[in-house]
Amino acid sequence: MISNERHSLAGIIGQDILRHGKLPLLLLIGALVSAVLVVTTAHKTRLLTAQREQLLLERDALDIEWRNLILEENALGDHSRVERIATEKLHMGHVDPAQENIVVKQ
Repeated sequence: MISNERHSLAGIIGQDILRHGKLPLLLLIGALVSAVLVVTTAHKTRLLTAQREQLLLERDALDIEWRNLILEENALGDHSRVERIATEKLHMGHVDPAQENIVVKQ
């Protein structure tokens, strides 16, 4: 009995894989999914590493600015500087308690 049916090559391969090659097909799909997940994870890791580096640089800049502000605060709060400004700009001077006449209001 000769059959004149024509079968496509893709159909024959698909039937053969489904009939005899289920395990290799599942392993191939698993390997492809795993490869995509590895690439995605590596990409996200690189992005997070770059973001971490940027945040570390920003932290260092803020730390330097904070230290400069502490130095500036110490310089501005220096007693000799305050005394000099009070004497020169505000014409203030030291008061001698022995010569002070205090008027107390009651």
